[in-house]
Amino acid sequence: MPGYRSQPFAQFNFLVDLGAGAGPHAGFQELSNVQKISGLNKATDVTMKRGVIASSALQDWLDQIRKGRKGANRTVTIMMQNEEHKIVQTWKLLRARIIKHVSGPFNAKSPDVAIEELIIACERIELDRRG
Repeated sequence: MPGYRSQPFAQFNFLVDLGAGAGPHAGFQELSNVQKISGLNKATDVTMKRGVIASSALQDWLDQIRKGRKGANRTVTIMMQNEEHKIVQTWKLLRARIIKHVSGPFNAKSPDVAIEELIIACERIELDRRG
């Protein structure tokens, strides 16, 4: 658990391992989670936003889901870093699955970075205190 800080952690300090091995696979700017309770079911959705990059791990996972292959549920690991790039907190998303992926908009006239949004549903989030 991170200790007391007088300043919040900076953006783009989240690394994500998409559960495909040889990670982390991407750095993310923004992470948020929402818990939904419907009847007896409880689900957690995690939204991740980042600048669009070429990540074969993400594309491979999306292809696996599209083709209905086994193993589409993964353990995703999110690591928060401090300014010295040391991991200060780690979360594990168990039995995670991509439920929405949005890229763009791609506008050649805009100087803005294209943002990619990934929404992942998982059965449980565990705090890894070794981080």
